[in-house]
Amino acid sequence: MIQSYKDYLIYKEADRISLNQKNNFFQKIYDEVLKFQRLMRQLEYLTNCQKNSLMKLITKFRYYRLGTKLGFTIPINIFGPGLSIAHFGTIVVNNGAKVGTNCRLHVCVNIGTEAGKASSAPSIGNNCYIGPGAKLFGPIIIGDNTVIGANSVVNTSFPEGNVTIAGVPARVISNKNSDRLLIKGYTNS
Repeated sequence: MIQSYKDYLIYKEADRISLNQKNNFFQKIYDEVLKFQRLMRQLEYLTNCQKNSLMKLITKFRYYRLGTKLGFTIPINIFGPGLSIAHFGTIVVNNGAKVGTNCRLHVCVNIGTEAGKASSAPSIGNNCYIGPGAKLFGPIIIGDNTVIGANSVVNTSFPEGNVTIAGVPARVISNKNSDRLLIKGYTNS
């Protein structure tokens, strides 16, 4: 969670690297997903550090407006540094979920709660790849370096990590981890 301006800069740079974006003017202007992630980090900074409330209000408006345009319903303070949203399209995340560093999300992902229980959302580890159409729900734990296959329904925990899970319901299909599927914008060095 962003707790200082230094954290804000670290998160912003880690997201840019994970998105494999150059640090140039044209991508900052024309890449809508990068804009969304930058607004998310700015709103997290303004919210967590109790900064200018007018700026926070303007940023919140811009964040939700751009999120609606892109199809994202993503609350703040959910994702660690190094988030990579592959492209725009429907993505819904519950505000009780927690996701670690270097997560890659694809279109039509839903990270939600168990039916009728507002506080039982997934906890997802570091360096996880979530494929298109994956649905994760309930008080589950997904370990580090996990790959979640396209259109999987994950309603049980896989805390061991370093595996590929897929299917309806999801099960371990391989011992391959996420190293080959994402760019790690954040390292604990």
